[in-house]
Amino acid sequence: MTGPITAILLAGARPIPDPLARAAGVPVKPLVPVGGEPMINRPAEALLAHPAIDRVIILTQAPEHFAADPATAWLASEPRVRFDRGGQGIASSLLQLLEAGAVPFPILLTTADHVLLNAAMLDQFVAEAQGADVAVAMVERANLLARYPGSRRTWLKFRDGWWSGANIFWFGSDRARTIIALWQEVEQDRKKGWKILAAFGPFALIGALLRLLTLRGGMARIGRKFGLTARLVAMDSPEACIDADKVEDVLLIETILRG
Repeated sequence: MTGPITAILLAGARPIPDPLARAAGVPVKPLVPVGGEPMINRPAEALLAHPAIDRVIILTQAPEHFAADPATAWLASEPRVRFDRGGQGIASSLLQLLEAGAVPFPILLTTADHVLLNAAMLDQFVAEAQGADVAVAMVERANLLARYPGSRRTWLKFRDGWWSGANIFWFGSDRARTIIALWQEVEQDRKKGWKILAAFGPFALIGALLRLLTLRGGMARIGRKFGLTARLVAMDSPEACIDADKVEDVLLIETILRG
């Protein structure tokens, strides 16, 4: 078993105004009401209720927004919650925290718009991510469409299926810094994306382009390239990849919550 887990909950804002926040009349997207309360409340509560989670760090550019809102003020007074001021980039903010020695491993990272996050998802992810330096939660398309045929996601095609991200990440040891630094490079200059892909090696790059690799095999190969263990966690729950990103997502989430 791994030691106590530090959860990081991303609650930042993009440089351009978020349409959901603008429509709801709130300063940042995590305060948008979903199912009758700000969307950040549900994933925060799920993390705090899970026995493996030791503390929750909320990473945001503006902690004052959450303290000022009566519906999220409880987060500022919760002893196991800490706010940290992040920058515009997720990876650069995470590296800043690591360099300051402010976050012990292992780290579970998720997002404030992961409204449907629950104990079953966390149980599966933590159990399967243990022992890995890096793990990523994904949902296979057939799994989602079997229950929600109208749901629209962004899919990545591999030999073992079409996959969509579930916004849950694991950084199990200090070796994960290599991947976070790579993530930072992509964030800083997306035009260098092909160079980043090429760094994985020609077989990995060609294999991904020609769909020769399984996602599991591709992740394991990338891990070996950087001297670490990288793992896919294929989530059982199709709801794991439904986040509150668009109006239609919010409507679907509210239907699921009512059910």
